[in-house]
Amino acid sequence: MIAERGSFALLAREGAARRGTLTLAHGTVETPAFMPVGTAATVKGLTPGDLREFDTRILLANTYHLWLRPGRETIEALGGLHAFMGWDRNILTDSGGFQVFSLESRRELSDSGVRFRSHLDGSEHEFTPETVVAFQEALGVDVAMALDVCVKLPAAPGAIDEAVRLTTAWAERCAAARTRTATALFGIVQGGLDERARARSARDLVRLDLPGYAIGGLSVGESRADLHRVSRFTAALLPEDKVRYLMGVGTVRDMLAAIDGGVDLFDCVYPTRCGRNGRALGRREDLNIKGAAFARDSRPIDETCGCSVCAGYTRAYLSHLFRAGEMLGARLLSYHNLAFFSQLMAEAREAIETGRWATFRDDHLPDTEPPSSA
Repeated sequence: MIAERGSFALLAREGAARRGTLTLAHGTVETPAFMPVGTAATVKGLTPGDLREFDTRILLANTYHLWLRPGRETIEALGGLHAFMGWDRNILTDSGGFQVFSLESRRELSDSGVRFRSHLDGSEHEFTPETVVAFQEALGVDVAMALDVCVKLPAAPGAIDEAVRLTTAWAERCAAARTRTATALFGIVQGGLDERARARSARDLVRLDLPGYAIGGLSVGESRADLHRVSRFTAALLPEDKVRYLMGVGTVRDMLAAIDGGVDLFDCVYPTRCGRNGRALGRREDLNIKGAAFARDSRPIDETCGCSVCAGYTRAYLSHLFRAGEMLGARLLSYHNLAFFSQLMAEAREAIETGRWATFRDDHLPDTEPPSSA
């Protein structure tokens, strides 16, 4: 087994909530942290310079989408994914397991891997644990996710057991296929809402002694109560000295609950999708900026936010941009939403460090129930 980057240091804790650092090939990530999603090598509407302005240390890209377009050969020829997209900080790539899961009518699972047809042109492709690891390493990413099997919830016990079996077997093959020490491999715990299946999946993956572990298979249709229960239960099964990543979760309520349960990393398209659709995220409430009530509102989105959008633009102007169909509106709201998440995570880290986490958590829970981030 090769030695990898991906060391995690636990600096402070309050209850199960953790403050730490994750050291990767392109720098240190302060945790808890939210990773902006750059599915096709771009965070929609934003530049790498924008992301650096609010100190993004790591972002997520996606193996499935990059495999199909522009492809491994193009990215390799242009110097790897960091050079290709002009990003000099860390990149985590999802293995594509979730995207293939969503192609229910276009894929076929076997012990070997998964065959699927592209949503772009119908061409046939195959992911195996070995090809997925080789692809991510060829891109030169900092964290590669093992190929896994995600099930739609609710799921029958047999389907959950089979997903756990394949996920474990594929993780073992991913671990054996590694060749690049600068790319850390993370395993993904599956098991649906079944705690026994989750425990079995975690136990088998922890035996591989990977540098990090993700909690997968959530935010796929379950209730918010089940999301919180299962993420907390699963986090407690994972090693104290390894980073814990809850995949696909990105509302204030869900992230605070997960941090309280011991989770360190998050990703979700939610903040940028909201930005493109005129939803400005905030501490106590979200705003539908397209509403007529904001047409002459001279206030910033959030008077407590320190981002450049809140410093330079009014609600009235942002409302005008959306009602006029101007693309700048989506860009500015996406920037604000991600900057807000970055600031929230920084404040969460400070609260854990100073023993104020419980107060911070309760003070920052939204008054209204946000929609699911799925």
